[in-house]
Amino acid sequence: MIALIDYGAGNLHSVVNALAFIGCPDITITGDPDILASAGAAILPGVGSFGHAMDCLNQSGLVQPVKDFIASGKPFLGICLGLQMLFEKSEESPGVPGLGIFEGEICRIPDEFDCKIPHMGWNSLSVKPDTALFDGLEADPYVYFVHSYYLKAKDRSIVSAQTFYSVQIDAAIESKNVFAAQFHPEKSGDIGLQMLRNFVARVPAPAV
Repeated sequence: MIALIDYGAGNLHSVVNALAFIGCPDITITGDPDILASAGAAILPGVGSFGHAMDCLNQSGLVQPVKDFIASGKPFLGICLGLQMLFEKSEESPGVPGLGIFEGEICRIPDEFDCKIPHMGWNSLSVKPDTALFDGLEADPYVYFVHSYYLKAKDRSIVSAQTFYSVQIDAAIESKNVFAAQFHPEKSGDIGLQMLRNFVARVPAPAV
């Protein structure tokens, strides 16, 4: 079972639709820590501001359960704001701590080179070799972004893909059981669907 974490600030239905399209049969939308803990994998989506999303996560009582799930070693996928919340802080919401799973900072995209902010549209990725989320994809895949802030990860070894939009952006990370993308796989056509298939393939089969 894949738990889609519902904390009041995530775009759930487009992710559910994409997972259903690729034939993923067991998807549960939940804000229950016990159901989350029992899941074989979890997805943390997110829309809106960093501060509001972290407030919602705190008010839902899910901060520690999410940390515990990640520590369990089971597959975990963060999408868009779900990537940003894995880090320590964001310029968007000074003084609001993130989950702090990884070291790094979320910065505002510079308004330079006639780049419109927010960044909304398709950009190609520069993908690091031998990354599980991008397995089977052609070089420089195009994916769909909607964001005004971007990741600068301190540990460069976890960065699995980058893109350029006014500045070099850490667009995806991969570290042990944790995967996360600033872009939206569920809105990135066949390429995004393949990424979701790659994630689902890592979910352990239920015990018989």
